[in-house]
Parts: sequence; structure tokens; C-alpha cells
Amino acid sequence: MKIVIATRNKGKAHEIKKKLADLDLEILTLDDFLDISSPREDGKSFRENALKKARFIAEETNIPTLADDSGLEVDALNGKPGIFSARYAGENATDDENNKKLLKELNGVSLEKRGASYKCVIALFFPKDEEKIIVEGSCKGFIALEPKGKGGFGYDPLFFVPEYGMTMAELPIEIKNRISHRGKALSKLRKKLMVILEQ
Repeated sequence: MKIVIATRNKGKAHEIKKKLADLDLEILTLDDFLDISSPREDGKSFRENALKKARFIAEETNIPTLADDSGLEVDALNGKPGIFSARYAGENATDDENNKKLLKELNGVSLEKRGASYKCVIALFFPKDEEKIIVEGSCKGFIALEPKGKGGFGYDPLFFVPEYGMTMAELPIEIKNRISHRGKALSKLRKKLMVILEQ
């Protein structure tokens, strides 16, 4: 089966491909469809944005499409940046700019009050019959006082995982893919895809 991952984010595409690598799938990304742009993410929730993206790209390509919307919710900031995680410091902000803004907003907040959750919703939309699969995953941690690690992307250098005593960006990819919000959502999706592929 052929599917499209509705992203141009190479880090995200790599994580998803790695998790689904042993399934009988031909996986494409938006880099394979340069003439297609992503829809505006103006939903009020991760779920709404993921489904909107999956449906839009599936209808444009006529290929089942997997889209995720994910982000960081920080307790001390009442759940911010939330659905605005990718553009927290501005519309075309870099990961570094978003991380700097987050650290600035948490300046003076003690580590025990820096609780946070990574949230991920993945939608897989089938254009032929308009069927959809939606799965969710989350991961709890803390926002570190400074960035650490070179792996991952987004807020990974700041997202401290207490069980491992390091940030997501410091974790080996195999561990990150197992415990992360996206990894948990992908595990659920994998099980559902295995059933579909066996039919």
C-alpha cells in the first residue's frame, strides 16, 4: 500500500518511516509532491489540525495520507504553546527561536514547576471511501533550564525525561521512538495498519 506523510519536516518523516519500516508500505512525503502546499493549520485542537491536513493532502494526491499534529503543553504556561508550538516565536520561527522564547517565558520558574507534556494526534485518511483512523499519544516530562543534546527536533533539547535523566534530544532514537508522544501514537497506528494490510 502507498501512503503519503503530510510533512516536509525531515526529522518527523524520518521518525515515522523508521517506526513503520517493516510494514509493506511505500511511503512518500510532501517532498515527492512539490506542487502541493500544506493547508493552513487553523484548527482549535491537535486532532482537528491532523485530520484537516490528512484529508486535504489525500484529496490532492488521491493517496491515503498520514498527518500528525503535535506540540508541547507547559503546565506553568496554562498549556501553551499547545497548537501554536511550531510557530510560538512567530509564523516562520526556527526551533531555536521557539526554544529561546519558551526559556524566556519560564525564566525564574523552578524545575519542579516546569511540568510539561508532549501531545501527538495522527490521522490517516483514505480518499477513496473517506475512512479515517485517528490515534493519540502523550509523554510527560519537564522543561530543562537549558537546551541539551543534538538529536531530535522542535523542543527536544528542552524536554527532560525524568526516567532517563536526559532530554529527548540526548536519547538514542530507538528509545525516543518508543517513549515519545509520536512514538506511542505510531505504535497504535501500526497495529491498525497491520490489520488493514492483512486484509
